[in-house]
Amino acid sequence: MSIRFAVRGEHIQLDQLLKAAGLVDSGGAAHVAVAEGRVRVDGKLETRKRAKLRVGQRVRFGGEEVELVEAGRAEA
Repeated sequence: MSIRFAVRGEHIQLDQLLKAAGLVDSGGAAHVAVAEGRVRVDGKLETRKRAKLRVGQRVRFGGEEVELVEAGRAEA
């Protein structure tokens, strides 16, 4: 399944995205998921919990894909 997530500002941190998109229940759970190597950004393994993500990037985790879109375009 694909989720379109609106980024407000220049970027969002990976751990914050996982929580805000409802893919994990807490920031701690997001940190564990990243540390365990279960998160990919643009197809590559991401090990930085606070990696800065920007519009146009895609995050895969737990069978879900999150596409980062510009605020105001999430419903487009």
